[in-house]
Amino acid sequence: MKHPRIVDAILGTALATAFAWAQAGQAPGASATADIPISHRDRLYAAEQFSNTVSVTDPADNKLLGLIRLGDPSPGNFSPLYRGQVLVHGMGFSPDHRTLAVVSIGSNSVTFIDTATNAVKHTTYLGRSPHEAFYTPDGKEVWVTVRGENYIAVLDAATFLEKTRITTPSGPGMQIFSPDGQYGYICSSFNPETDVVSVATHQIVGRVRQDSPFCPNIAATPDGKQVWLTLKDIGRTMVFDARPPFSVIKSFDTGPITNHVNFANTKRGQFAYVSIGGLNQVKVFRTDDFSLVATIPVGKLPHGIWPSGDGTRMYVGLENADALAAIDTATNAVVGTVPVGQAPQAIAYVPNAVPEGDGMQGLQPLGVAGQLAQLFLVPLENGRGSSSDNPPTSVALFDQGLLQVVQASATGLAPKQAYVLALADKADGSGILQPLANFMTNPAGSAIVNAIGPIRQTVQGQAGAQRRYLVIAPHNGDTPGAPVQVQGM
Repeated sequence: MKHPRIVDAILGTALATAFAWAQAGQAPGASATADIPISHRDRLYAAEQFSNTVSVTDPADNKLLGLIRLGDPSPGNFSPLYRGQVLVHGMGFSPDHRTLAVVSIGSNSVTFIDTATNAVKHTTYLGRSPHEAFYTPDGKEVWVTVRGENYIAVLDAATFLEKTRITTPSGPGMQIFSPDGQYGYICSSFNPETDVVSVATHQIVGRVRQDSPFCPNIAATPDGKQVWLTLKDIGRTMVFDARPPFSVIKSFDTGPITNHVNFANTKRGQFAYVSIGGLNQVKVFRTDDFSLVATIPVGKLPHGIWPSGDGTRMYVGLENADALAAIDTATNAVVGTVPVGQAPQAIAYVPNAVPEGDGMQGLQPLGVAGQLAQLFLVPLENGRGSSSDNPPTSVALFDQGLLQVVQASATGLAPKQAYVLALADKADGSGILQPLANFMTNPAGSAIVNAIGPIRQTVQGQAGAQRRYLVIAPHNGDTPGAPVQVQGM
């Protein structure tokens, strides 16, 4: 029989360990914040830019509950009298978990939604092409990056009205805050500079040199020690010290179309999860030694990423699959997928978003937003398309009625070169090419390419249409060159 003092010591150690784990805290909160176990009161939201919707999912059973429709698909939103939102894209939420802030790039707006009722509280219109909106940790302000201009719009969280601006280099991409609310970190999408701003004074107090101009996403670790940012144009991720002098700690290659980063605190430590669009993977890194611990196949063009309130799950939006993938952070394996609206961008997991009731008010079914066709392009070798288990270019056709928005996630091309996405007469790419969209690859040889038209009917030979084939060809003048990637069969 064990001595009572030994038993007490063992129990005390166990309780202390359990309490420490219960206080792990998940992004964007501090590590001292208590974890919130997954429940039917939680909600997982995704901003979907081609259906102009916000999907609402119950993460307890990975069930889509419905959509909040903020606007219409194309071409309805082309009307000069159109009043809905266009290109629903960015997402943040209030510290009390009662309000969702949704940014629509095309209509220059932030829509504030009640998480319990799904009702729109207010819409604030800003400057050209806002990108992301996040609440300060004290819940008093909402900072919005106005990426098409050169400032952060600071909104009063009570009135939703703009009260001041923070001037930055042109193209601020996203901002996030230190868990203690002292600093705001603002990366740029047009300039190789991240600015650190005092939340109290709205003054720039530090600058970090980015390895490239295009940062789409930035996140602070819950322990308050590091800030991670992604560089989509060169396929890298940077880490810098969250405290003065804000020195760069690490910069490393992560893969083409490196999209978003977020963190999970688990029993094994604190880990960074990075979505890599060109590889259709999420990579997992330790935050202490930056070692790669897992590479997770998740689906086509992973984009936004966010942890559950207890860090047991990491959710990622699949932009070219109209779905969310749920990753078990204990095994780093996908354990569920959820169908959502078209081209999910930013996502947000809000614990206890619906404290009472079923939270189903105002939600609509997927409808046309759930209609998607998928293709892929492969390298042209010896006059025919090569076979590939992981084709370099995925293509999604998002139904808009008679038309589709075409989005190609192109990789495996020469860096910084001009190309064209086109339709060819024959499967091998021969014949006259009909251009759909010209584009320039980034330094990683990648690009996201968009077009619109009745493409599905054409490439599938439906409704009596002549069968055509999607290809990518060099474009160094008025006439495209020979295709280098062709539609896979």
